[in-house]
Amino acid sequence: MELAWKQVLYTYVNQYNQSQIDCRAETRQQVVTDISYLMERSERMKRLMDWYVSRESQPLRSETRAKLLRMIRETGQEVIVDIQLHTQLFYTKGGMNHREDTIQRERLTMIRDGEQWVIVSIERLIAERHPVSPKTILSNGEETKDSGGSGPYLNSNVWGSGAGRRPTKYMREEAVAYADRWWDSENPEFITFNVNCTNYISQCLFAGGAPIHYTGNRASGWWYKGYASGKEWWSYSWAVANSLEYLLSTSASGLRAEVVDRAEQLMLGDVIIYDWDGDGTYQHSTIVTAFDAGGMPLVNAHTVSSQHRYWDYKNSYAWQENTKYRFLHIPDVF
Repeated sequence: MELAWKQVLYTYVNQYNQSQIDCRAETRQQVVTDISYLMERSERMKRLMDWYVSRESQPLRSETRAKLLRMIRETGQEVIVDIQLHTQLFYTKGGMNHREDTIQRERLTMIRDGEQWVIVSIERLIAERHPVSPKTILSNGEETKDSGGSGPYLNSNVWGSGAGRRPTKYMREEAVAYADRWWDSENPEFITFNVNCTNYISQCLFAGGAPIHYTGNRASGWWYKGYASGKEWWSYSWAVANSLEYLLSTSASGLRAEVVDRAEQLMLGDVIIYDWDGDGTYQHSTIVTAFDAGGMPLVNAHTVSSQHRYWDYKNSYAWQENTKYRFLHIPDVF
C-alpha cells in the first residue's frame, strides 16, 4: 500500500517535470483528479508554448528534484504530504543556452480508489499571487506593531566594513551577488515572512549600498530595525511590494528609482514590481540578475524562489492577461 501511493507521487513529479516543456505530457497516464488544478495547468501549458515562440527560444529539457517536506497524514485510505519541487529548466535562445531555477512547494492529498491511488487535491503552499496589506505578517502568523525604541538595523555581515557610513554609489555587482547567494534560502540575520519577496529585494538593495532612511514611522522611509523589546520592526517599504514601488517611484533622495518604459532599459540590480490584476496595486518584486541572449532581463525572487527567471513571469500561475509591470532603474549614485 505504501509503495502504491509513492508510485503515484513519482508519476506526478515526472508529469510535473515534463509539463514545463511539453504541453502533451498529461495525456499518457492521469493520476490527478483535481479538476480546477488540471484546468489551470492546461491553460498555463498552452500559454507556455506560445511564450517560447514569442521569445524566439526553444526549451531543451527540464530536471525536477522532489523532496518530501512533511507527512501530515497516512492511513490505508488517505495520504497528505507537503513536497518541494526544485525545477531546472534549460532552454536555448540566439545560440546561447540558459538555465532557469524555480522552487515550488505543494500539499498533495491522495486517496485510495479501489486498487488505485489518485491525487484529489493539489494546494500551492507558497503562491506568487497573494493579498496585499500594509500589515506585514511574520512566518509564525503574528502581526507586527510599531514600537519605537532602537535605531535602524545595520548588519556588518551584510554591509561590510562600512556599516556606519552612508555610501554614495550603488554597487550593482554586490546586489546581484547577494541575490544569487540567497535566492534559494533565507539569510538568518533577517526575519523571514510568509510572503518574502520584497524583504528579499530590500536585502539585495541594502547589500548593494542602498542607504537606510530611518524615520521611526513604519509608513515612511526605508529601514529595518533590530530587536526592540524582544521583537523586530521595519518600514512597510522594506517588506511590502506596493509600498516599495511607491517609495522607489516617488522618492527624491536616498533610495529611489527612475521609472522606465521597457524591460530592456534596465540594468543589473534594477527592480521590477508586478501588478498581477492590473488594478494599480503591486503584489510581487524581483531584481535583475542577468540577461538572456536577446538582452532581456532575467530576475531573482523569493516567495516562489527563482533564479534567472525570464522577467515577464508568463510561466507563473499568478500571471494574467491584464498583468502590469513597473520597471525601476536604480541610480548609480544615491
